[in-house]
Amino acid sequence: MKLIVGLGNPGAKYAQNRHNIGFMAMDRIASDHGFGAWRGKFQGQISDGRIGSMKVTLLKPETFMNLSGQSVGEAMRYLKLAPEDIIVFHDEIDLAPGKVRLKTGGGHAGHNGLRSIHGHIGPDYDRVRMGVGHPGHKDAVPGYVLRDFPKADADWLDDELRGISDGIGHLVDGDGGKFLNAIALRVAPPRSSTTAPKPKPASETPAPAADTRSPMQRLVDRFR
Repeated sequence: MKLIVGLGNPGAKYAQNRHNIGFMAMDRIASDHGFGAWRGKFQGQISDGRIGSMKVTLLKPETFMNLSGQSVGEAMRYLKLAPEDIIVFHDEIDLAPGKVRLKTGGGHAGHNGLRSIHGHIGPDYDRVRMGVGHPGHKDAVPGYVLRDFPKADADWLDDELRGISDGIGHLVDGDGGKFLNAIALRVAPPRSSTTAPKPKPASETPAPAADTRSPMQRLVDRFR
């Protein structure tokens, strides 16, 4: 069994914030893979289903970002899982928008949601780092992540979420490479190589025929 967690803040006020990209990923997975209706449990919203042969519970903590670990820890203990069975999706300011990377263990890099989870279950869980870009100065980060995605980001964001849904089965099976490839095929699909090259334009004046006459014959013809 896997517990897949998306980080964010509850309520319509935060729904389209950069900080809520983890919630967005959970909603896309649940919708595309036929999961059950969301219901309240573990200080959050959960939805149960299967991805391939794997039983999966999706979790959106409602403790607000800074206390995410309370919800994740409660769910892990109730479901009798280990940190290795947990995958957390979260926003990542140190990655450009549209970039996705995987990480297992290590530090929380100042992300308050991860900091809280570290405090409740330790660092040994898997993470999907979803790039949202950096505002340029650390003092601007809180306001930046709590603002909505601009309309200009709608296309790449939708492609990324669809790619995550496409590849989630690979991630659950432990194949991170195929998971990332599924996202790349949505965000940056390969260009078509089937277009035939344009024909070269025909010459307006036909090339002259080769002169096969002997020097003597050319001389005779000249004075005719």
